[in-house]
Amino acid sequence: MPVSAQYMCWLAGEFAALHGLMAVDIARRAYRSHDCEGDELGAEFWFAMSVLVDDVMRHRLDAERTLSIH
Repeated sequence: MPVSAQYMCWLAGEFAALHGLMAVDIARRAYRSHDCEGDELGAEFWFAMSVLVDDVMRHRLDAERTLSIH
């Protein structure tokens, strides 16, 4: 089921708020786990989530604001 970029950003913000500094590590481990199991869709989701969570944690992405792509 496809999700919007805005929803992914919001989800990354919630994930970061819930797990704090461990959020990026959790997302990266989930990516590797799905990748090793051959779950391509799950691996793609968790890879994208790890990137977004990292951006949220480094304050490069504000999950509360509307996403704009330049």
